[in-house]
This record gives sequence, C-alpha cells and structure tokens, in this order.
Amino acid sequence: MQQQSESQSQLTGNLLLLLAGLAALGSLATNIILPAFPEMARELHTTVKDLSATLASFFVAFAMGQLFVGPLSDRFGRKWLVMSGLMVFVAGSAMCALAGSLSQLVVGRIVQALGVCATSVLSRAIARDLFEGEALARALSLIMVAMAAAPGFSPLLGGALNSVLGWRSTFGVVALLAVLLGMRYWSQLGETHGADKRAALSMTAILKTYGELLRDRRFIAPALSVSLVIGSLYMFFAMAPAILMAGFGFAPLGLSLFFASTVFVVFGAGILAPKLARRWGQIRAARAGILIALAGSLALLFGWEDVYYFSFAITVFLLGMGLINPLGTAITLQPFGQKAGAASALLGFLQMGCAAVAIGIAASLSVPVYAAFCIVLATNLGLSLLAFLFCCTPQ
Repeated sequence: MQQQSESQSQLTGNLLLLLAGLAALGSLATNIILPAFPEMARELHTTVKDLSATLASFFVAFAMGQLFVGPLSDRFGRKWLVMSGLMVFVAGSAMCALAGSLSQLVVGRIVQALGVCATSVLSRAIARDLFEGEALARALSLIMVAMAAAPGFSPLLGGALNSVLGWRSTFGVVALLAVLLGMRYWSQLGETHGADKRAALSMTAILKTYGELLRDRRFIAPALSVSLVIGSLYMFFAMAPAILMAGFGFAPLGLSLFFASTVFVVFGAGILAPKLARRWGQIRAARAGILIALAGSLALLFGWEDVYYFSFAITVFLLGMGLINPLGTAITLQPFGQKAGAASALLGFLQMGCAAVAIGIAASLSVPVYAAFCIVLATNLGLSLLAFLFCCTPQ
C-alpha cells in the first residue's frame, strides 16, 4: 500500500515523462527517416519505393518481438528487458547509420525494432505495475499521447536533421536518446515487477497465457476496439503523403507541418481523457471517444474531397482517437496485473496487426486513394464501436 501511494505521488512528475519517453522511442524511430528517403535512395543506389522495405521490416519485427518481450518480463521482471532492449536498439541504430546498402539498412532496422519493442510494451506494463484505476488512466493518457504524437513530430525533426547533418544523423540522434532514457530509467525507476508476482515461463505457459487473454472478453473486446482505432491512425500516417502531396499538392515541408499540427489535437485529447473518465467513468468516456472518432470518419466518407474539409474531419477523428486510446488501454490492462507484460504485448501485436491489415486492404481497393482511406477508416471505427459495446457496458 505504501509503494502504491509513493508511486501515485510521482504521477505528474518525472516518472510519467520517463514512461512517455520509453513509449515514444519506437514511434519516433518509425517515421523520422521519411523526409530523407530521396537522399537515402541516391546514396544507397536504390529507389524510394524499395526503401519502403525499411518500414515493413521494422513493423514486422516490432510486432513479433512484442509477443516474446511481454512473457519474458512477467517471468524475469521489467528492468533487464528494458535495458537490454535499449542496448539492442542502439546497436541497430549504429548499423543503420553505417549501412552502405539497402540490405544492410533493412537488417539494421530489424535490429532496431527488436530492441525498441521492449520499451513500448513495458512502458504500459510498468504503468500497470505502479497504478490502478484513475491513476492508471492518467498515466496511460500521457504514455499514449507520447506514442501518438511522436509520428507527427518525427518527420519534421528528421527533415531538419537531414538538411543540416545528413540522413545518417537521424540514427545517431535516436541512439543518443535511447542512451539518455536508459540512464534515467536505471537511476530513477528500476524494477517494478516484484519476485512474488513472477509468472512461469515455458512455451506451453506462454501459449496458454495468450490463449486465456484471447478468450477473455474483458481483454479481447476493448483490446480489439483500441487496436482498430490505432490501426486507423497508422493507416492515416501511411496514406497521408499520397492524399496530401499527390491529391492536394502539399510540399514536403507542408506535409511535415501538417503531421506536426496533429500532435496538438492528440495532446489536448490526452489531457482531457482522464478528466472525462473522472466525471463520467472510464467506459462512458471511452465510448464517447469512439463515437467522436466514428463521426469524423463518417464525415470523410460522405463529405467533400477538399483539403479544408479533410483537415476538419481528420481533426474530429484524432480528437476521438486521443480519448479512446488511453482509456481503452487502461480498461484492457486493468484486470490483468499479474499478466500485464503479456497483456500489453498482445495488445501491441493486435495494434500493429490492425494497422497492417488496414493499410493492405486500402492499397488493394480498386478506387482512388482518398476514397480507399475513407472507406477503411469508417469501417474500422464502426467495428471498433461494435467490439467495445460487446463487453463494455456503463457501470
């Protein structure tokens, strides 16, 4: 009880900033290289299209790595998994910075992803170790804001670094950030998953744990709901260049500024989420977030193909996403304190899976890019609402 009280006393301080940094590192590393693709293609003697392999390989390794990190942390604790993950990420970043070919760069990106997936998964698991109820929702709000905001700011940062120092410097910057986060984590926080809470580790036990989570309506319904929304966010980042640059004539700098502007919407929603949860309860507030995001997606689907209208409707979607993301994550993880690592890992895997499926379906539709985006977005949000209502009723 004393430990919980002490943890909550740090809820708005350095601890939350540390967890937000650990959570955002993977999102930052994902998109920071996008503005440098033309220069990278020239130097590595490849094409911009072929460089998409650096994103695909990162996502696949990130998704698969999470499934192992979660159970390992439930058995051996969070501390050494976080530190090991950061060291692997730094090694992968160095490989990318020194790469002389596309294949070497892809290998480096895979190593990066296998390392940084640990910080993404375990930032949520650590929050679940330390907090419950309203405190958990507040902690996850900042963590989710950081994860959603990093892809918005990272292209702007990557473009500036590429212009001044070259594309290889982006990997040096994220590696330096990982080192600083590791030093801060080691000195400030350390282990949060006590030996008395450790779970057994074997392939049978891992599969059993994941099977139990997938069959548990308390997990799978809110997890799938949140994953459909987050998958839609990643689809937005993936398809926005085609919509805004090819469709609406944005320049690269304009695209980066547009991404950066989305951060303020997500940040505002993340600050609002715990306040609404305190007033209405987590489930009602989360449901409101889904409805707002759904309204934005329907406005896009049945509205006009105009840049100002698009900006307005996508802002509505982002506002709702910023509400459901932290609250839905808290609802998903709340019942599974002893299996927080595995639950967080499976949640992350579902999010990446939903993103991959959404992007794949949108790319395969025989309609213009804008229409494909709107159709998949509205479908995802409708399914998200159904999944959430399936098991979550107001208390």
